[in-house]
Amino acid sequence: MANKKKQSPEAIVKILRDIEIEQAKGLTQDDACRKAGITIQTYYRWRKEFGGLQIDQARRLKELENENLKLKKLVADLALDNAVLKDVNKGNF
Repeated sequence: MANKKKQSPEAIVKILRDIEIEQAKGLTQDDACRKAGITIQTYYRWRKEFGGLQIDQARRLKELENENLKLKKLVADLALDNAVLKDVNKGNF
């Protein structure tokens, strides 16, 4: 089983830049990805998500995604509480 590492957004942006530099030097995309230690599939997925971002923008994007996830969980909990309270109020307990 492959060793899965969770890369920070800053590290991902740096790796993408390094791959671009290696390609500018004449390396193929496959060789540049191999040198960076990632698969070509990971490269395309990261490029799609972090392609034109600066390091601080990538960090902010991840922070906003995490905050959005927390808020969605909070809304789901509140909706469940609301439904329970409505049932209790109607006498269906």
